[in-house]
Amino acid sequence: MYPRGRVALERALSKRGLASRSEARRLIHDGAVTVNGRAETNPLAAVHPERDRIEVGGRPPSARTWRTIAFYKPRGVMTTRRDPQGRTTVFDVLGAAGEGLVAVGRLDFATAGLLLLTTDTQLAERLTHPRHAVAVRKRSRRETHLLVELTEGKNREIRRLFDAIGRPVTKLLRVAYGPIELGRLQPGEWREISRAEVARL
Repeated sequence: MYPRGRVALERALSKRGLASRSEARRLIHDGAVTVNGRAETNPLAAVHPERDRIEVGGRPPSARTWRTIAFYKPRGVMTTRRDPQGRTTVFDVLGAAGEGLVAVGRLDFATAGLLLLTTDTQLAERLTHPRHAVAVRKRSRRETHLLVELTEGKNREIRRLFDAIGRPVTKLLRVAYGPIELGRLQPGEWREISRAEVARL
């Protein structure tokens, strides 16, 4: 467990969209990463992403323009930068539009619907932390239509809850994240989210 505000160095690099966790570990082991001017070879070293000066190959990560998008994640797409099994990821679908973005939470492989992605890692952390209780609505569609509202999305939570009562979920679609809704987006489509919309979250 890390002190508040600190994360593993490998996570800090992946959260900034600079490398996958495995790539970050390799860069760190190879001595290509410095923290506050000193080489750091431990991928699990605690760093403060906003305060520590982290450089890769002698250069600070380039500043990115603030950007947040709403993306309609199709079913059968992984919410990860790369998949060891070669399955399609949200970043494969987004292509150049996903450069520098990190996903706000996850949707599992079989779940479709609204996924937020942002360059603002602090925003991503705030929105996914349970204490902020941002409502995440998901809707199941088939024999029985249900609207479920979550304020903390644990791994496969809805599927596990319904499995426990003998009613397996056959289709799951996230239709909103707080006040931001899927709207008219179609699978694979995305739209820019303004700072004003994010402020409502």
